[in-house]
Amino acid sequence: MAKPFDGAISEFFENQAPDAVRDAIKQAKKDRILADSYPHRSRMDKGDYEDQLDALQIELVKLQSWANATGARIAIVFEGRDAAGKGGTIKRFRENLNPRSARVVALSKPSDREAGQWYFQRYIQHLPSAGEIVFFDRSWYNRGVVEHVFGFCDAAQREKWFAQTPAFEEMLRDEGVHLVKLWLNVGRAEQLRRFLDREIDPLKQWKLSWIDVEGLKKWDDYSAAIHETLGKTHKAGSPWHVIRTDDKRRARITAIQTVLSGLDYTGKDVKALGNIDDTITGGPDLLNA
Repeated sequence: MAKPFDGAISEFFENQAPDAVRDAIKQAKKDRILADSYPHRSRMDKGDYEDQLDALQIELVKLQSWANATGARIAIVFEGRDAAGKGGTIKRFRENLNPRSARVVALSKPSDREAGQWYFQRYIQHLPSAGEIVFFDRSWYNRGVVEHVFGFCDAAQREKWFAQTPAFEEMLRDEGVHLVKLWLNVGRAEQLRRFLDREIDPLKQWKLSWIDVEGLKKWDDYSAAIHETLGKTHKAGSPWHVIRTDDKRRARITAIQTVLSGLDYTGKDVKALGNIDDTITGGPDLLNA
């Protein structure tokens, strides 16, 4: 079977990846974490993960029932590096929820009409109505990172966006929208390992894009853009929750715990939520870990 993009990811691994990254992947053992700075050496035990996930998904059902009953509006923004686990995490949030009031927003490239609108305009129409939970699989934060790194916006447009974003999010809060911002961050070797897995898996090849391939060469540019974006948009009323996702299981548990912990819904079982692993989640300072 042909590899997407003519095997560009394999070619990058063999000929362009930093030696430390290539060696980490080649020497990796099953279930071992590649990043030396990650606080756990192996993946979370599958049984423990499934037990915690079951308990947390019951809490998510309670959260949705509360939102339906009270008219609460919840918007959860999922951002992060490519292959950081956004889609898989959203899936674990939603798999036991009623899809009629728990929907995913994953917008494609702006149309010509949308490109001529106020930048936030196309996102506004997808914000939650009363009783809804909306999961943004990428969001208005595209301008801060991806558009900047690939030159899809100019410096003036980005600076205007930086100036408007905190005010935009403050308006959402003033309107009663519960906004939660999650930044999923993955190590360089783990990201490349996941791309290599996708390249050879016919069920996952659709996840790969030209942006992914070219982005492998722009790790440092991404890092600089991420640090600047989170630094300028991490506000008291709408903070960033950075979650290290080198272990997908721990990351999914932590993401759900983070959302549930920040909302006062009916029937909340604090014991079922468990303790958040603060070694893998925190504010933007965690990007330096």
